[in-house]
Amino acid sequence: MPAFCENVVFRGLFLFFQKNPPLAWIGGIDPSSQNFRLVLVLLLLGAAIAMFVKNKPRMDAVGVIMIAALPFTGIITIEETLVGFSDPNIVLIAVLFVLGEGLVRTGVARNLGDWINTQASGNETKLLVLLMLSVAGLGSVMSSTAIVAIFIPVVFRICNNTGIAPSHLMMPMSFAALISGMMTLISTAPNLVVNSELMRQGEGGFGFFTITPFGLAILALGVGYMLFARKWLPDNSEKSGKKIRKPTIKDWINKYGLKDREYRVKILPDSPLLNLQIQDLNLSQDGINLLAVERKEGKKTVFIRPNKQMQFMEEDVLLLDIRSDEVKIKSLSEEFRVEKMSLAMGKSYLTDTAQEMGMTEAILPVESTWVGKTVRDARVKSDYGLTVIGLWRGNAPLVEDFLDVELKVGDTILIAGFWEDIKRIQQDNDQLVLLHLPSEFDEVLPAADKGVHAILILMLVVFLMVAGILPNVHAVILGCLLMGIFGIVDMNSAYNSISWKSLVLIVGMMPFSIALQRTGGVEMASEALLSLVGDSAPRVAIGALFLITAILGLFISNTATAVLMAPIAIAMAYDLGLSPYPFAMAVILAASSAFMTPVSSPVNTLVVAPGGYSFGDFIKIGVPFTIIVMIIAILLIPLILPF
Repeated sequence: MPAFCENVVFRGLFLFFQKNPPLAWIGGIDPSSQNFRLVLVLLLLGAAIAMFVKNKPRMDAVGVIMIAALPFTGIITIEETLVGFSDPNIVLIAVLFVLGEGLVRTGVARNLGDWINTQASGNETKLLVLLMLSVAGLGSVMSSTAIVAIFIPVVFRICNNTGIAPSHLMMPMSFAALISGMMTLISTAPNLVVNSELMRQGEGGFGFFTITPFGLAILALGVGYMLFARKWLPDNSEKSGKKIRKPTIKDWINKYGLKDREYRVKILPDSPLLNLQIQDLNLSQDGINLLAVERKEGKKTVFIRPNKQMQFMEEDVLLLDIRSDEVKIKSLSEEFRVEKMSLAMGKSYLTDTAQEMGMTEAILPVESTWVGKTVRDARVKSDYGLTVIGLWRGNAPLVEDFLDVELKVGDTILIAGFWEDIKRIQQDNDQLVLLHLPSEFDEVLPAADKGVHAILILMLVVFLMVAGILPNVHAVILGCLLMGIFGIVDMNSAYNSISWKSLVLIVGMMPFSIALQRTGGVEMASEALLSLVGDSAPRVAIGALFLITAILGLFISNTATAVLMAPIAIAMAYDLGLSPYPFAMAVILAASSAFMTPVSSPVNTLVVAPGGYSFGDFIKIGVPFTIIVMIIAILLIPLILPF
């Protein structure tokens, strides 16, 4: 069939089914009746919820299915189902992911985790309090899911250092991340969905910090609750530790005996090195390897890969690997007029330069041309820019003069250098097969020196939103552009940071709000809730609304829950002749109260395996806390947002 004819046929079928919905053929039901159209919408909504519960197909696919199906009801047009893609709040959610990515790439979140470890000094109570406060604070301006993903390795590092079971910290961290959704207007998607519905109904919307008093109160209670409830948490240190741990640079320092081999010396103004190039020296013959040169360039410190033609400059710091004793360092200092520098507290052999440099183990395969040669003859430094700093043969390292030992098949060598060079040699499987990359390799930050820039940009964005100088979405877009200008994020990382799955889900569910309003479904749900609470006080209505939203959130995502419950909450307020803001706030707080099961939120799901939790662990800890949050909501909402 020609393409033109196909288009005519499909267009005709579309118009036919739009005017004559298939279910209308049954029993001669009038397809134009309000009740029939409501049944169609409820059937589609029920199908969506069933697919969410079964998790087949994936959530964003369900959103696309609903976008395609709703126009066939004749209640809304295809243009109206797609209007969510132009909604400012959808754009705002997308660009907030990018803003959060900037905090990830600069290491702001990870540095905060390291600070927590230092401040707590191994005390579990201090760790729990600082961890929850930090996660909730940082989560107030970036994705709670991203926060948990960032902090999981941080918590593991803390647990490895202190001996605390990960199960004692992972669930408190996930609860704090969920509470962070109650801290600011932009902290989670459901807040923006409810705010968007308020504005669509002609109301003014919430302010940036309107939700904050509730979040602070719930956070304080959450910290206190977890300090009490942690005795119910499992001690699953063995279960959660089944995952094979990557080696660290410290592991190799101990394995190869490198602890006392790294030295740093600064070139003094009268040093004879200032007139020399590296090729003029014969350091390797003296058992000295120059790993890198640390140089000041303006306010920045850069690490430079040494090459033969490189000239030394005053105040350059040389990172040296010396297979000798303190006597050689003393003679070196006197001969070349260099000053020995101390390593940072608690640091040793490249551990404080792990953002730029590292090391890796590699084994010699049969086909390697290095077999039969010494390390010196293999020319690893000149060909790859890497330095061989250790050789393991059999069950022990070769310590003395291993550079002149003839290499054999199966020998394991430890090589050090810049990460770029290590990644390059990883592709050359003919000479070496890399056995391990250390855990530090996974923690290399693309923009480690831009942390201050990221924080200042974030502060500017928050100021512009709070002061009302720019609309929220405009302020965040400006912040993302500044992140790009300063090299914190690039276009690829920006696109990759956005959870397109979440956006498509929200857009796909938003048309239900319009469809339910046009068919009277929202009004019916509101009346059903009102009949449930009867003539009780408005606080009872708030409690019923919170409870239904929280229960619905057990089966579908909190974002989809907010999309469905926001119009019902506002209609309920109008029917009671009350302000819609308390009722909208109840939906916001309930949507973030996904504490009861490990599948209530991706935040909970992420910590199940690392913490070694069972389904029952979440019920045991989460259900009581959800009830506490509901009581707090019932008490506080009318005080802060009067009826």
